[in-house]
Amino acid sequence: MPLFSLHSVRFTLSAGILLLGASFFSPARAMENEDCQACHGQKDTGAPYFELESFNSSIHGKNLCVSCHADAAELPHPEKLAPVSCGKCHRVETQVYLNSDHGRAVSRGRLEAASCKDCHGHTHTLLNSRHPDSPVNRQNIVQTCARCHADAQRMARARLTEKDPLGSYNHTVHGEAFAQGRINAAVCSDCHGTHDLHGSLNPKSRIFKNNVPETCGRCHQNVSIVFGESIHGQAIQAGIKEAPICTDCHGEHTIRSPKDPVSPASTGAVTKTCTGCHDSERVNLKFGLPTDRLKTYFDTYHGLASRRGDLRVANCASCHGFHDIFPSTDPRSSIHKSNMSGTCGRCHPGAGHKLASGSIHGPPTAKHWAISAAKWFYVFVIPLTLGFMFFHNFADWLRKSLWGLPAHPAEESVIRLTVNERWQHALLMASFIFLAYTGFALKFSETTWVKVFAPFGEDLRRNFHRWSAVVFCALGAFHLLYLAVCQRGRFIFKEMWPRLADAVHLFQRMAYNVGLRREAPRHAGFYNYYEKIEYWSLVWGSLVMIVTGGVLVFNNFALKHFPAWASDLATLIHYYEAILACLAILIWHLYGVIFDPEVYPMNWSWIKGWRKWVLQRSEHDESEK
Repeated sequence: MPLFSLHSVRFTLSAGILLLGASFFSPARAMENEDCQACHGQKDTGAPYFELESFNSSIHGKNLCVSCHADAAELPHPEKLAPVSCGKCHRVETQVYLNSDHGRAVSRGRLEAASCKDCHGHTHTLLNSRHPDSPVNRQNIVQTCARCHADAQRMARARLTEKDPLGSYNHTVHGEAFAQGRINAAVCSDCHGTHDLHGSLNPKSRIFKNNVPETCGRCHQNVSIVFGESIHGQAIQAGIKEAPICTDCHGEHTIRSPKDPVSPASTGAVTKTCTGCHDSERVNLKFGLPTDRLKTYFDTYHGLASRRGDLRVANCASCHGFHDIFPSTDPRSSIHKSNMSGTCGRCHPGAGHKLASGSIHGPPTAKHWAISAAKWFYVFVIPLTLGFMFFHNFADWLRKSLWGLPAHPAEESVIRLTVNERWQHALLMASFIFLAYTGFALKFSETTWVKVFAPFGEDLRRNFHRWSAVVFCALGAFHLLYLAVCQRGRFIFKEMWPRLADAVHLFQRMAYNVGLRREAPRHAGFYNYYEKIEYWSLVWGSLVMIVTGGVLVFNNFALKHFPAWASDLATLIHYYEAILACLAILIWHLYGVIFDPEVYPMNWSWIKGWRKWVLQRSEHDESEK
């Protein structure tokens, strides 16, 4: 193999001729850029080529070639020149860069790590950062960083945690704003730095936990000041690592506008975001914080409705604030006793002072003697009532199943429900089912049977519930009118009125069912005790549900004119009465119309209107047919 290549010989001859001519025709002088062009401006000399015009247009265009290539000051220069060091001129920037993650990676020989040219471009064509074509011009920064950071394989070798930084950034509020031409929106270098880029674990990094508020504050100055004075900001300054910073609530490469439902700071997600810390047993025990804030919030109407997707009810930030969160003992806090009235009054005009006097977190229990009394009333009444119903029906079914149906005199077909009454029954059944389903959907929003409302949100569930209540109330009003005006209605009311004989009949039936009586009792009226118990239970339960439901629907009016505990009392009664009503229907009504062996598989009078019935007619008018 020859010692010198053909290109080397040509390059040496050209340089020699140039030097010889210069020595004959001009005195000694410094090397000019045009001198370098004699070789490097020709594409066929074998020497590295560059365009003088492009170089002159660059930010380095006013410099001499030998300013960077010092070992080429004399011709002929060595074939292999020493690498150019940017640090000769940019000493401060270079030193900062060498201490950065990129600089250290380059020093370790990591070829994929970014060097000066990777970001700024080639030195011969390098442009001022203000030039729109510069890779480090603000409008080009994202794409410049993406040349490396959008390469998944390259980033995998570097073991970076953000798998798709460009894709995630483009969907953030910053990325979307930048794509719309708002060049002041944050780009990569605003958050991560430029020459001083470090990982998030380095205390010098802009994205180090304690430095994030300052980094964000470069753009969000007012917010940063408010946050710095808040309880979270003060905790960060005190070095408490568990305290939340901007990215804990807003995200990092997932930052969205608070109006975006995907944002962790959106109305529908902020409670979950807050509970990431405040529902942590470790955090709460370490700092002596209440351990039941999430549970007690979800026990309130606000919490129940929020779980169903209601975006209008109060969440954590509605009461405690956003960036300006202070302890309840601080007069600046929105939950300080002097400010609670105004805080509650933002959603409940005129009722803030009453709400502020009670407890906000927690279920409506043990806050007032009336609430406690109502709770214990239902704790005893519900099991006793349902236990009696179950025992009565089971004994009745067992007696009829084992010993057969009691003997009756000849039965006759009797009109039990007219067409009008059948329509009333149908509307009652439909509205009751919708009320029960949509009502319990609020309390048990996480269960599978409630998911039918999930795609539609809380508004649909609430509207179904309230419109069903309107139908229920309208039906009740119509039924009262029917009882008062129609002859048939007056007859029903008269026959439904409880009598002493009904109580006697009840005890006789139970004695017969348990074997203490040999003959089955026969009632003498159009309605037996079983139907009367059900009818008057429905009347009583309907009145209770209508009154308590009205308090809850018109809550601002109720809170304004009644004590604060009245709303909690209505909530508790409405819930327990609904449980009692639904279970009573399942145990008492369904047995009487389906599972009772005397009518099994069903009492069809709710569809046909008539059924065969044993009736003593000594006291009744023929018009009852």
